[in-house]
Amino acid sequence: MGLRIKIFADGANLEEMLQAHGSGLVKGFTTNPTLMRKAGVTDYERFARSVLREIQDMPISFEVFSDDIEEMARQARTIAAWGKNVYVKIPVTNTQGQSTASIVRELSREGIRLNITALLTLDQVHDVCDALDERTPAIVSLFAGRVADTGRDPVPMMREGVQILRARPLAELLWASPREILNLIQADETGCHIITMTSDLLNKMSLLGTELEVLSLQTVKMFHDDAAASRYRL
Repeated sequence: MGLRIKIFADGANLEEMLQAHGSGLVKGFTTNPTLMRKAGVTDYERFARSVLREIQDMPISFEVFSDDIEEMARQARTIAAWGKNVYVKIPVTNTQGQSTASIVRELSREGIRLNITALLTLDQVHDVCDALDERTPAIVSLFAGRVADTGRDPVPMMREGVQILRARPLAELLWASPREILNLIQADETGCHIITMTSDLLNKMSLLGTELEVLSLQTVKMFHDDAAASRYRL
């Protein structure tokens, strides 16, 4: 494909994660409490440890779920101890809008690899960048897809985010919540280091670079076959 960007699989279904792991397409994994709930996960630690038993050679992000800043820090230390390939996801604020920069600074200085998540502004990128320790790897997840949902073009923001993080060479910018395969190309062109993709998007990777005439014919055949299968008559 000639892409420089790394693809991380986003989800909480162990079978799908293992399929992605064996596909050769992905370089890491992310999940969150919402994805876990949708997947029917009821025991957070049991699920996380089952994933980490199976996947030990790629980074995997697991998120804290407390709304209390100090309790977030305690949970982060617990989660970080589960495996050497763990990144701990910390939301950029709690639900009251209180910044988590203080614990990001504290945990990063301790050498805990973080994935700071739910960023939607460049001011937040600046704040997180300032809080990260330059000696500790980190991921900064800027939600380009949600930015686009508001009618704003996320591409200029992502380009600037890459530039901001140059001050922290071990920090990587992640294009979060992509909506289509085009976002993969856009993210790569902006210089983003990582993009997350759900299993639905990963399944569309085979379409990348398909000749449009070929895709047109496939679409026509799909409509024809579905009409025939439905036995429509006029």
